[in-house]
Amino acid sequence: MRQLLCILALAFVSFHTNAQAKTGEDYFLGKWSVLLKGIPQGDTRMIFVLEKKDGALTGVAQDTSGTLIAKLDKIDMKDSSVTVYFTAQGYDVNLVLNRKDDDHVTGSLMSMFDAEGERVKLSPKTVAAKLD
Repeated sequence: MRQLLCILALAFVSFHTNAQAKTGEDYFLGKWSVLLKGIPQGDTRMIFVLEKKDGALTGVAQDTSGTLIAKLDKIDMKDSSVTVYFTAQGYDVNLVLNRKDDDHVTGSLMSMFDAEGERVKLSPKTVAAKLD
């Protein structure tokens, strides 16, 4: 009985450790679908891909079809928010994204337009294709 309790306790601790939420840059790494609300061209959805290369944060902004809009010029990371800087339609802009929960963010573009986004999760088929 004592062994069973020890095994259950270890399993619980292991599960709890693995289930803890990502923080800081680990949270923001990946692909995010962000809806920019109220901009002059109308509500616009963009995809932001943030990754770490050679120890530095890099990324791109894409349209919903995956076409490159801009490379991110600069990324400022805080524990629960990220600010990305890029050029779009001839303007230098910044987008602040604040963590809302494990897979959602809120924020603003240029402190004027609301933004909300969600993590783009890869399907098992996409993951398998990337491994091939």
